[in-house]
Amino acid sequence: MEPAGPPRVAPSADVSKEAVIGDGSSIWHLAQVREHAVLGEGCVVGRGAYIGEGVRMGRHCKVQNYALVYEPAVLGDGVFIGPAVTLTNDHFPRAVNPDGTLKSAEDWEPVGVTIEAGASIGARAVCVAPVRIGAWSTVAAGAVVTRDVPAHALVAGVPARRVGWVGRAGRPLEPADPSPQGAPRWTCPVTGTVYEESDNTIREVSH
Repeated sequence: MEPAGPPRVAPSADVSKEAVIGDGSSIWHLAQVREHAVLGEGCVVGRGAYIGEGVRMGRHCKVQNYALVYEPAVLGDGVFIGPAVTLTNDHFPRAVNPDGTLKSAEDWEPVGVTIEAGASIGARAVCVAPVRIGAWSTVAAGAVVTRDVPAHALVAGVPARRVGWVGRAGRPLEPADPSPQGAPRWTCPVTGTVYEESDNTIREVSH
Protein backbone atom coordinates (compact mmCIF):
# COMPACT_ATOMS: atom_id res chain seq x y z
CA MET A 1 0.00 0.00 0.00
CA GLU A 2 1.30 3.45 -0.96
CA PRO A 3 1.85 6.05 1.77
CA ALA A 4 -1.25 8.14 2.48
CA GLY A 5 0.59 11.44 2.13
CA PRO A 6 0.15 14.61 4.16
CA PRO A 7 -3.29 15.95 5.17
CA ARG A 8 -5.18 18.08 2.67
CA VAL A 9 -6.73 21.22 4.16
CA ALA A 10 -8.93 23.56 2.09
CA PRO A 11 -7.81 27.21 2.15
CA SER A 12 -11.09 28.30 3.79
CA ALA A 13 -10.91 25.70 6.57
CA ASP A 14 -9.96 26.81 10.09
CA VAL A 15 -7.63 24.19 11.57
CA SER A 16 -5.83 24.97 14.82
CA LYS A 17 -2.07 24.63 14.80
CA GLU A 18 -2.54 22.66 18.02
CA ALA A 19 -4.72 20.04 16.34
CA VAL A 20 -3.20 16.75 15.13
CA ILE A 21 -4.40 15.65 11.69
CA GLY A 22 -3.46 12.18 10.47
CA ASP A 23 -1.84 11.46 7.12
CA GLY A 24 -4.22 11.18 4.20
CA SER A 25 -7.00 13.12 5.96
CA SER A 26 -9.01 15.83 4.19
CA ILE A 27 -10.52 18.93 5.79
CA TRP A 28 -12.92 20.63 3.39
CA HIS A 29 -14.15 24.20 2.90
CA LEU A 30 -15.33 26.20 5.93
CA ALA A 31 -14.76 23.32 8.34
CA GLN A 32 -13.29 24.10 11.76
CA VAL A 33 -11.03 21.82 13.78
CA ARG A 34 -10.29 23.17 17.25
CA GLU A 35 -7.25 23.04 19.53
CA HIS A 36 -5.96 19.64 20.69
CA ALA A 37 -8.36 17.68 18.48
CA VAL A 38 -6.76 14.47 17.21
CA LEU A 39 -7.83 12.92 13.91
CA GLY A 40 -6.45 9.58 12.78
CA GLU A 41 -5.24 8.64 9.31
CA GLY A 42 -7.56 8.90 6.34
CA CYS A 43 -10.33 10.94 7.95
CA VAL A 44 -12.69 13.23 6.02
CA VAL A 45 -14.25 16.35 7.56
CA GLY A 46 -16.87 17.83 5.25
CA ARG A 47 -17.81 21.38 4.39
CA GLY A 48 -18.84 23.50 7.36
CA ALA A 49 -18.36 20.73 9.92
CA TYR A 50 -17.15 21.55 13.44
CA ILE A 51 -14.72 19.39 15.44
CA GLY A 52 -14.49 20.63 19.04
CA GLU A 53 -11.48 21.16 21.25
CA GLY A 54 -9.88 17.88 22.29
CA VAL A 55 -12.20 15.65 20.25
CA ARG A 56 -10.54 12.35 19.37
CA MET A 57 -11.25 10.49 16.13
CA GLY A 58 -9.85 7.15 15.03
CA ARG A 59 -8.72 6.15 11.54
CA HIS A 60 -10.93 6.43 8.44
CA CYS A 61 -13.76 8.40 10.03
CA LYS A 62 -16.12 10.49 7.90
CA VAL A 63 -17.80 13.61 9.29
CA GLN A 64 -20.19 14.94 6.67
CA ASN A 65 -21.19 18.52 5.88
CA TYR A 66 -22.29 20.79 8.73
CA ALA A 67 -22.06 18.13 11.43
CA LEU A 68 -21.27 19.42 14.94
CA VAL A 69 -18.97 17.20 17.00
CA TYR A 70 -18.62 18.88 20.37
CA GLU A 71 -15.91 18.03 22.89
CA PRO A 72 -15.23 15.70 24.61
CA ALA A 73 -16.58 13.32 21.97
CA VAL A 74 -14.56 10.19 21.13
CA LEU A 75 -14.99 8.40 17.79
CA GLY A 76 -13.54 4.96 17.10
CA ASP A 77 -12.12 3.76 13.80
CA GLY A 78 -14.40 3.87 10.78
CA VAL A 79 -17.18 5.97 12.33
CA PHE A 80 -19.62 7.72 9.97
CA ILE A 81 -21.24 11.00 11.02
CA GLY A 82 -23.96 12.10 8.59
CA PRO A 83 -24.81 15.61 7.41
CA ALA A 84 -25.97 18.04 10.12
CA VAL A 85 -25.58 15.49 12.95
CA THR A 86 -25.11 17.00 16.41
CA LEU A 87 -23.16 15.37 19.26
CA THR A 88 -24.00 17.44 22.34
CA ASN A 89 -21.86 18.01 25.44
CA ASP A 90 -24.11 19.54 28.12
CA HIS A 91 -26.77 17.46 29.85
CA PHE A 92 -28.37 20.49 31.54
CA PRO A 93 -27.72 23.40 29.16
CA ARG A 94 -28.09 27.00 30.27
CA ALA A 95 -26.65 30.23 28.85
CA VAL A 96 -26.63 31.86 32.31
CA ASN A 97 -26.09 30.93 35.94
CA PRO A 98 -28.98 31.17 38.47
CA ASP A 99 -27.88 34.72 39.30
CA GLY A 100 -28.18 35.76 35.66
CA THR A 101 -24.47 35.99 34.91
CA LEU A 102 -23.24 34.53 31.62
CA LYS A 103 -21.87 31.04 32.04
CA SER A 104 -18.15 30.58 31.44
CA ALA A 105 -16.12 27.44 30.84
CA GLU A 106 -15.61 27.10 34.61
CA ASP A 107 -19.37 27.06 35.31
CA TRP A 108 -20.15 23.69 33.75
CA GLU A 109 -18.61 20.29 33.19
CA PRO A 110 -18.83 18.97 29.63
CA VAL A 111 -19.99 15.40 29.06
CA GLY A 112 -19.33 13.54 25.85
CA VAL A 113 -20.65 11.14 23.27
CA THR A 114 -18.58 8.00 22.65
CA ILE A 115 -19.05 6.22 19.34
CA GLU A 116 -17.40 2.83 18.94
CA ALA A 117 -15.76 1.44 15.79
CA GLY A 118 -17.78 1.12 12.60
CA ALA A 119 -20.94 2.82 13.89
CA SER A 120 -22.97 5.20 11.71
CA ILE A 121 -25.06 8.22 12.70
CA GLY A 122 -27.66 9.22 10.09
CA ALA A 123 -28.33 12.73 8.81
CA ARG A 124 -29.67 15.28 11.33
CA ALA A 125 -29.62 12.80 14.21
CA VAL A 126 -28.87 14.19 17.66
CA CYS A 127 -26.91 12.23 20.28
CA VAL A 128 -27.57 13.73 23.73
CA ALA A 129 -24.52 13.33 25.98
CA PRO A 130 -23.57 11.41 27.98
CA VAL A 131 -24.26 8.42 25.75
CA ARG A 132 -22.33 5.53 24.17
CA ILE A 133 -23.06 4.26 20.67
CA GLY A 134 -22.01 0.62 20.28
CA ALA A 135 -19.74 -0.77 17.57
CA TRP A 136 -21.27 -1.30 14.11
CA SER A 137 -24.62 0.09 15.20
CA THR A 138 -26.70 2.49 13.09
CA VAL A 139 -28.65 5.52 14.26
CA ALA A 140 -31.37 6.36 11.73
CA ALA A 141 -31.66 9.82 10.19
CA GLY A 142 -33.45 12.30 12.42
CA ALA A 143 -33.29 10.14 15.55
CA VAL A 144 -32.67 11.58 19.01
CA VAL A 145 -30.46 9.27 21.08
CA THR A 146 -30.89 9.69 24.83
CA ARG A 147 -29.54 6.36 26.10
CA ASP A 148 -26.78 3.92 25.22
CA VAL A 149 -27.10 1.98 21.96
CA PRO A 150 -26.00 -1.70 21.94
CA ALA A 151 -23.47 -2.94 19.39
CA HIS A 152 -25.07 -3.76 16.00
CA ALA A 153 -28.40 -2.18 16.99
CA LEU A 154 -30.49 -0.23 14.51
CA VAL A 155 -32.25 2.57 16.39
CA ALA A 156 -34.78 5.14 15.15
CA GLY A 157 -37.30 7.66 16.43
CA VAL A 158 -37.64 10.30 19.12
CA PRO A 159 -36.44 9.13 21.55
CA ALA A 160 -34.48 6.48 19.64
CA ARG A 161 -35.44 2.86 20.23
CA ARG A 162 -34.10 -0.35 18.75
CA VAL A 163 -36.03 -1.42 15.65
CA GLY A 164 -33.66 -4.11 14.39
CA TRP A 165 -30.07 -5.28 14.05
CA VAL A 166 -27.40 -4.45 11.46
CA GLY A 167 -24.21 -6.20 10.40
CA ARG A 168 -20.85 -4.75 9.41
CA ALA A 169 -22.20 -4.02 5.92
CA GLY A 170 -24.81 -1.69 7.41
CA ARG A 171 -27.82 -3.56 6.03
CA PRO A 172 -30.64 -4.69 8.36
CA LEU A 173 -30.21 -8.32 9.32
CA GLU A 174 -32.77 -10.94 8.31
CA PRO A 175 -34.21 -13.66 10.57
CA ALA A 176 -32.47 -17.04 10.45
CA ASP A 177 -33.19 -20.39 12.06
CA PRO A 178 -32.69 -20.22 15.83
CA SER A 179 -29.76 -21.89 17.52
CA PRO A 180 -30.15 -25.37 19.07
CA GLN A 181 -30.61 -23.57 22.39
CA GLY A 182 -33.45 -21.52 20.92
CA ALA A 183 -31.60 -18.21 20.78
CA PRO A 184 -32.71 -15.99 17.88
CA ARG A 185 -30.31 -15.84 14.94
CA TRP A 186 -29.92 -13.29 12.17
CA THR A 187 -28.20 -13.28 8.77
CA CYS A 188 -26.52 -10.44 6.89
CA PRO A 189 -27.96 -10.32 3.33
CA VAL A 190 -24.65 -8.94 2.01
CA THR A 191 -21.95 -11.06 3.66
CA GLY A 192 -23.94 -14.11 4.79
CA THR A 193 -22.57 -13.72 8.32
CA VAL A 194 -24.79 -15.29 10.98
CA TYR A 195 -25.33 -13.52 14.29
CA GLU A 196 -26.85 -14.83 17.50
CA GLU A 197 -28.88 -12.61 19.82
CA SER A 198 -27.90 -12.62 23.49
CA ASP A 199 -28.04 -10.19 26.43
CA ASN A 200 -29.50 -7.28 24.46
CA THR A 201 -26.90 -7.49 21.70
CA ILE A 202 -25.72 -9.90 19.01
CA ARG A 203 -22.48 -11.70 18.23
CA GLU A 204 -21.05 -13.32 15.12
CA VAL A 205 -21.29 -17.12 15.13
CA SER A 206 -20.29 -17.94 11.53
CA HIS A 207 -19.21 -16.38 8.23
